[in-house]
Amino acid sequence: MNFLEAKTYLFEKLAPSKIMALASSVNDYVMVRNVSCLIYNDAIYFKTDKNFRKTKQLYKNPRVALCYSGIQVEGKAEILGLVIDEPGHQFEKLYQKYLWGSYNAYSHKEDEILVRVEPVFVEIWDTDEKNQAFQTFIDFEKESVEYCQYDDKK
Repeated sequence: MNFLEAKTYLFEKLAPSKIMALASSVNDYVMVRNVSCLIYNDAIYFKTDKNFRKTKQLYKNPRVALCYSGIQVEGKAEILGLVIDEPGHQFEKLYQKYLWGSYNAYSHKEDEILVRVEPVFVEIWDTDEKNQAFQTFIDFEKESVEYCQYDDKK
């Protein structure tokens, strides 16, 4: 599998939306919480209140990790501004379509900011047709992929 195939594999496994665990850290104080994510434009997007503790952490240290099932995405978070100010309102439209419950319950337009996480390094645990575990490592900076068989069942 080459880099472009691995990138497609990753985003197909995540799209269009997932509830992912977001880990962030400042001064060795680590926090993990779930965020409702949308996957588009080769990145992971979520919204959050501009006054939350996680937002304050992201401003101080944009290095984050997101996890869903056997997929861990290490990346860099970028705060893009208010959700309502996004050109074309793509996030808002997708959020309403795929995460209606959250959209309906947690839309505070004056405080909601849009965060984009650009993947840097990804680790995917999966199994093949013989139920043998393997890992796929995707390095976005080097545009490289490494495949590692984990077990060797007969």
